[in-house]
Amino acid sequence: MPRYRITIEYDGTPFVGWQSQADGGAVQDHLQHAIQKISGASVRVRGAGRTDSGVHALAQVGHFDLEKSWEAFRLREALNFHLKPAPIVVVEAASVSTNFDSRFSATARHYLYRILSRRAPPAIERNRVWWVPIDLDAVAMKHGAQELKGHHDFTTFRAASCQANSPLKTLDRLDVSRAGSEIHVVASARSFLHNQVRSMVGALKLVGEGKWSGNDLRKALEARDRRACGPVAPACGLYLTKVDYPSDC
Repeated sequence: MPRYRITIEYDGTPFVGWQSQADGGAVQDHLQHAIQKISGASVRVRGAGRTDSGVHALAQVGHFDLEKSWEAFRLREALNFHLKPAPIVVVEAASVSTNFDSRFSATARHYLYRILSRRAPPAIERNRVWWVPIDLDAVAMKHGAQELKGHHDFTTFRAASCQANSPLKTLDRLDVSRAGSEIHVVASARSFLHNQVRSMVGALKLVGEGKWSGNDLRKALEARDRRACGPVAPACGLYLTKVDYPSDC
């Protein structure tokens, strides 16, 4: 049975997240409905990551199996036709080995968090950035972020509902930079805990406000206690930007 890999872009604003829900309001539900329209089969699409309600994706990756072989171009075009008018687009489609798994074959996941740091609220970028109506210190945030890089117990930055077996993760990258009136936080790791990126960004905002120092970040991490975490950043500023796989996938 042929297996297909798709790269998906979506605006997460109207969805309850990636994961299929009973009311059909998830990204996964829309994709599965489109596949059923073109194949007549009920197929489950498995994704590289379970983005939360309101979280966006520039390059989410999924895979599924079909009984019929499809030319990749035609598969992409057919899916995009049936996904309308939902803000979901299949950017790429490809036939892959049945050994490929969008979740378990992944070697790294990359996220971008956008903070709009200015007095005026967003108009065009509403629901796509976290508006913070003060001038945050991006340099202090960049230095503070270094306290979180590496292999740690991230219990402090983990949602209470997280289902991961262990809070131990290796954070390969956590960079902060300014782009005009925006502050961008880029995070990379093989995998993340539920709400880990948004929790870290919320804590970094406290550093940018001057309420926390890098030392406070380190103490919060070492506390291994969710109560030591700052406020969790809203979903609207978070983007899954890329998923890495071995070259033979």
